[in-house]
Amino acid sequence: MTENYRIRIKGHLAAHWAEWFDGMIITRLDNGETLIEGPVVDQAALHGMLNHISDLGLPLLAVDRVEADDAVNRARS
Repeated sequence: MTENYRIRIKGHLAAHWAEWFDGMIITRLDNGETLIEGPVVDQAALHGMLNHISDLGLPLLAVDRVEADDAVNRARS
């Protein structure tokens, strides 16, 4: 079952890395952090994304499961 996640990292993720996070919304925040939000098919896919973040050397700040409505509303704002 697909779940929606919000991953917060310290630093800005360069645009060319977006393909690693296919289907996710990437938002660069003014405070120097990046949010990666959207559907994740399973725990293996989530761990794969977290491994990509680790490979890029960007510190992981938070991983939260969110309701689908929260992710959609955030994308619209």
